[in-house]
Amino acid sequence: MENVALVVGARGVIGTNLVEHLSSLPDWRVIGLSRRGGVDVPGRVRHVAVDLLDPDDTRARLSGLSEVTHIFYVAYQDRPTWAELVAPNLAMLVNVVDAIEPVAVRLRHVSLMQGYKVYGAHLGPFKTPAREDDPPHLPPEFNVDQQRFLENRQQGKAWTWSALRPSVVGGVALGNPMNLAVGIAVYASLSKQLGVPLRFPGKPGAYDALLELTDAGLLAKATVWAATAPAAANQAFNITNGDLFRWNELWPKLGAWFGLEVAPPLQMSLTDVMADKAPVWKELQATHGLASTSFEEVSSWPFADFVFGWDYDFFADSSKARRAGFHEYVETEQMFYDIFTDLRRRQIIP
Repeated sequence: MENVALVVGARGVIGTNLVEHLSSLPDWRVIGLSRRGGVDVPGRVRHVAVDLLDPDDTRARLSGLSEVTHIFYVAYQDRPTWAELVAPNLAMLVNVVDAIEPVAVRLRHVSLMQGYKVYGAHLGPFKTPAREDDPPHLPPEFNVDQQRFLENRQQGKAWTWSALRPSVVGGVALGNPMNLAVGIAVYASLSKQLGVPLRFPGKPGAYDALLELTDAGLLAKATVWAATAPAAANQAFNITNGDLFRWNELWPKLGAWFGLEVAPPLQMSLTDVMADKAPVWKELQATHGLASTSFEEVSSWPFADFVFGWDYDFFADSSKARRAGFHEYVETEQMFYDIFTDLRRRQIIP
């Protein structure tokens, strides 16, 4: 029986890699939802532009998608405060399920993408390793509200749900506000263009904290596994590369990949210091004959500042997924090199 995936948020780092992975599998067709739409791949991938915050537009554009068997919800809308994140991000999920569930008679699974905000990791030092059954924290937290909605909606239904909880996700998707690896690549490229060493810009304690990341390709595989494995039904799973690192060891290696010396860390806001670097980016592009990617497309400085500000350990226990049957892993250092190589191949960086 053919599987038809509805990937909600198909243009982000996670969604892009999930669409690519699903479309590579022989028994899947993919429908991608995003505000901007995309380029269709005949017979494999169809894109639909939709305003998920508008329930009428969502219902109108999704009402004909009766063939959908799996919803993969990876959409996200940013807001200035944690409290303001709740209403739009919950509404988008509700609007999608409200539109699809009545028409998709073969719906078998709804997959929800979460993160370590469930554990309060964004608020400050939290219990590590974080585990899926850790106690909740005070709201607001939209990830928790989304999961509660799915749990309640699923009662008495034939379909199941799963929730994936990655760490910071590494991958290539331009124009995304949460793209750490691309941010590091652009920061290093600009440092080289300006003839300065690569300095770690985060808080002093962040250089020595114990961290982990999640490769976007690995996450895509885990997401499909959780949506199809009976042992994963109606559960949440931490998904990580499987190794740990500290910036104090990894940062000099990343600098060496770019041919850069690494000077001692210097705390600075990348949001501030990159505010005037668009002309330097254009100069770098002209010097090296790069693609005409705008500086805005490769800028994710507030998110980089956020990650580099974690002066506390940031990792979770991902053994539950392994016990349930998902055994893949990725070496984080190599993940960075692969992303940088891909950016170079696309002529985004020199």
